[in-house]
Amino acid sequence: MISLHTSPLDQPGTGDAGGMNVYVIELSRRLAAQGIAVDVFTRATSSSLPQVVEAADGVLVRHVAAGPFEGLAKGELPGQLCTFAREVLRTEAMQPLGHYDAVHSHYWLSGQVGALARDRWNVPLVHSMHTMAKVKNEALADGDTPEPLSRVIGEEQVVEAADLLVANTDTEARQLVDLYGASPDAVEVIHPGVDLSVFAPRGRAEARRELGLPEDAAVLLFAGRIQPLKAPDVLLRAVGVLLEQDPTLRHRLVVPVVGGPSGSGLEHPTALADLADDLGIADVVRFVPPVTQAELAVWSSAATAVAVPSYNESFGLVAVEAQATGTPVVAAAVGGLTTVVRDGVSGLLVDTHDPRDWAATLRRLVDDPALVERLGRGAVAHAQDFSWERTAERTLEAYERAGSRMHAVMAS
Repeated sequence: MISLHTSPLDQPGTGDAGGMNVYVIELSRRLAAQGIAVDVFTRATSSSLPQVVEAADGVLVRHVAAGPFEGLAKGELPGQLCTFAREVLRTEAMQPLGHYDAVHSHYWLSGQVGALARDRWNVPLVHSMHTMAKVKNEALADGDTPEPLSRVIGEEQVVEAADLLVANTDTEARQLVDLYGASPDAVEVIHPGVDLSVFAPRGRAEARRELGLPEDAAVLLFAGRIQPLKAPDVLLRAVGVLLEQDPTLRHRLVVPVVGGPSGSGLEHPTALADLADDLGIADVVRFVPPVTQAELAVWSSAATAVAVPSYNESFGLVAVEAQATGTPVVAAAVGGLTTVVRDGVSGLLVDTHDPRDWAATLRRLVDDPALVERLGRGAVAHAQDFSWERTAERTLEAYERAGSRMHAVMAS
């Protein structure tokens, strides 16, 4: 595995750590459980990090020194690709011949390194995009920064080099074909999973007691990185509309925002808190630093609904995790969220980012406990379709298929 720009050991919810970090570590663990030894190469961001960390039985995380340990923005990482790749190749050269059987790269920066490793080691390259510049640029949030042309070109090169591309959903598969010219035969749809032993129904009342939340509160939760792409401002503006329409809601409305600034959100790290002040809702909003997966499961369980108002999501892991706890999700009808959330069954989809439309949808759940319970039951049932064990089995098959494709091309 190559995860250059963010380590699977990092805490999701801040910086560049998010669903991809969870994806890499959970998939690696499940592959290891099937007898597949996994090395994850990632860039070292501190001189105090050990060169190798055993993240689980059969899973080694290798910290590669490439550029300054701290203070290097993601946009500056392309300048370190050669150094990173050299260190990856050097590590392999110290192993017996044919040590690695496949390379699975995550995000386009890793794909650039993976393409070199593929050619040097004569093993198949499987690539997961996680996000795509062309897709992001088509659905930019107000004030967000477009992805540069250098990334677009880099992604096109990775798509061309990979023996197989793993897409999270049918929507992402179509985007790879339509926007990047990928061969449909080279794209495999494999849904990410959820740890159903961590994200499981535990009871809303119990979770609220654990977090010190009122049992009769209407809790509307946002969990994730605080950046324009994730659109937490849409939730806050919708809450402002709700309180404007019905001031009596103020005494029982609680809006936890769990996560930290990330991406372009780092330019104005207090922007969301400032917005809460401007909207006059600071008294109902609670900012919570990034939490562990186990703690996130408690927050999700405690919520009346989890809001995922993103402008784009290749999948939307937070939405699956919330549903697995029995909490309905209100999500933007974009990207992978239309697969992850079954509208009217496990949650509600909103076709716009207009705060009034979001307020109207959230109000349905705030006012109707029976609807919350019905959607909650549907959410648990729907989440059972997503497991990391199934993801690992499908991915292992994809590695085999990628090898067959590579050898067929070489023979032709």
